[in-house]
Order: sequence, then C-alpha cells, then structure tokens
Amino acid sequence: MLLEVNPVHPEPRKIRRAVDALQAGDIVAYPTDTFYGMGCDLFNKKAIDRLYQLKGIDRGQKLSFICSDLTEVARYAMMHDHVYRALKQHLPGPYTFILEATREVPKIVQSNRRAVGVRIPNHAVVRALIQELGAPILSTTAARHGEDPSPDPHDIDELFPGLALVLDGGPGALEPTSVVDLTGDEPVIIRRGVGDVSAFEA
Repeated sequence: MLLEVNPVHPEPRKIRRAVDALQAGDIVAYPTDTFYGMGCDLFNKKAIDRLYQLKGIDRGQKLSFICSDLTEVARYAMMHDHVYRALKQHLPGPYTFILEATREVPKIVQSNRRAVGVRIPNHAVVRALIQELGAPILSTTAARHGEDPSPDPHDIDELFPGLALVLDGGPGALEPTSVVDLTGDEPVIIRRGVGDVSAFEA
C-alpha cells in the first residue's frame, strides 16, 4: 500500500510505520537519491529470502545495503585510510561502494571474496528509516530483474503486491548509482551512473 511521506521532512509516525513492517520481517519500498529501492532488515534471514523472491533473482547476486552514516559503515566494512577519504568525500550521495566486509556482516549477504556493497543515499526518507530501525537495510532497485525501474511509486505498488508498504516521496530519479570497487590497491569503476566518478579514474 502507498503511504505519502514528505520527501524533505518525513513524518516520524509514517517512518515508524515502515520500521514496524521491517521489524516484522516485511519488505518496504522507499525513495532514494536515484531509483526507488525496496529492502528489508539486514539481519532477518526470512525477510532476505522474500526479498530475493520478490525481485526474481537467485542468491548468487549479492545486494548492497544502506547505512545512515560513516560510523555505521565502519562497523560493517574495513575503513582503510583511502577508503575513509573516498567515502567522506562522496557520501551521502548516489554511489555504491564495494568494500571489504567485517565479521559483523551476515554471511548470507557477502560475496565469496568477503566484499559488500554499501550506500548512504542523500535522501531524508530512507536515512530516517535506517536511523529509526537502528540497523542497515538490505536494498535493491524496486524493479523486477532485467526490467527498467519506474520512477512512479504507484507503478511500484502495483508491480509488487508483496510489499508491505511503499513510502511515496514523489517521483524517483531515472539513473542508477555509480558503483566503485575499493577493495583493491586502486579503485575500479564498475558502473557509471549519477555520481561523478572522475576522482576514481586513473
């Protein structure tokens, strides 16, 4: 179901309603600074299973998760000096960074090389959601695998009847995040999206 929310100053009671759904093991959708996302509590295995099923992808495809700030990122990813500098310069913003995972990350969401994708979107709604939840959200684009995402939250609500809630913060963006791998000695640009990646070019 759709729940309209102020995209700049999200109403606490509406955020709380979405958090209640997440804590119950449900999947919710929300606006970000790029496409709309849909996600679940990072530590709820049954919810993660449902998210993969809803998205229509197999478990071999690893999903990123959204944190509220760099302090939270540091709990789940190795913050080497060059990593910290890059994240501090570019986040919050339209980037997904591939980082070395710490032991705090559930194995179910790690890649074989113990890496994770991390986001801190520059959007008040999803950040309020994470802060109220008190934990990261495992997140994916609110679209079926192989299909173009819609910027319209009404479309998302119709496409995914299995969602507990769609936080409607108005139209979403039309481009994805930029993805940069920081696990090696040099950054590797995996995808060019909204975020400027010139700082990571050789």
